[in-house]
Amino acid sequence: MHIPHPSFAATLFLVFTASFLAIRGVFARRTRRAKAISRADLRDRLLILAVGVGQVALPCIVVTQPVLAFASRPQPEVCTVAGAVVMLAGLWLFWRSHADLGDSWSVTLELNAEHRLVTEGVYRHVRHPMYASFLVLGTGQALLVANWIAGLSGLAAVGLLMAVRLPREEAMMIDRFGQQYRDYCRRVGAIVPRRRLQAA
Repeated sequence: MHIPHPSFAATLFLVFTASFLAIRGVFARRTRRAKAISRADLRDRLLILAVGVGQVALPCIVVTQPVLAFASRPQPEVCTVAGAVVMLAGLWLFWRSHADLGDSWSVTLELNAEHRLVTEGVYRHVRHPMYASFLVLGTGQALLVANWIAGLSGLAAVGLLMAVRLPREEAMMIDRFGQQYRDYCRRVGAIVPRRRLQAA
C-alpha cells in the first residue's frame, strides 16, 4: 500500500501536536502528588480518551496514512497560514495555562491537599484557559488537516468534554472554595474574557 508523503500543512500539524504532547508531558511530571479530592470516574477518563483520539490520534493517522480519503478536502494556502498562526496561539495559551496553574493542575477532576484558587496570569481573564486552548488548537487542527472528519474531530471531542465535564468541575470548585469561587465566577468569564464595564 502506498503511503503518501504528508503535505506541508500536515507536517506542520504533526510538529504542533508533538509540541502539545511535550508541554503536557513536562507538566505531568512536575505535578505528581497525591490528590485529596478526586471525581475522576470512568466517564471523566473516557472524555479524556475521546479528546486524545479527536485531537491527536485520528488526525495524526489521517495525515500520515491513506485512510478516510473520501472526506478529504482541498487545502488552500490561506488555511495553512491561518492554521499555523492559530496553532501557535493555542500552544502558547496551553503552555501558559499549565505554567500559571502550577501544582494545582491535574489531567482529571482532582484537587490536591494544598490546592489553591489560581486567579493570576491568564486565569485573571478566563476561569478555564486550558479548555479555551483546546478550542483554539481544535480550530487550528480544522485549518491544517485537510479532511472533514479528522479536521473537525478535535473540536467535536472538546465540545463534548466541555459540555459534560465543565459543570462538574465548576461544582467541585464551588464545593472546595465556596463564596470565593462564586465571586470569581461573577468577575471572570468561563472560556471567553468578560468585558468589564467601567463605571460612568
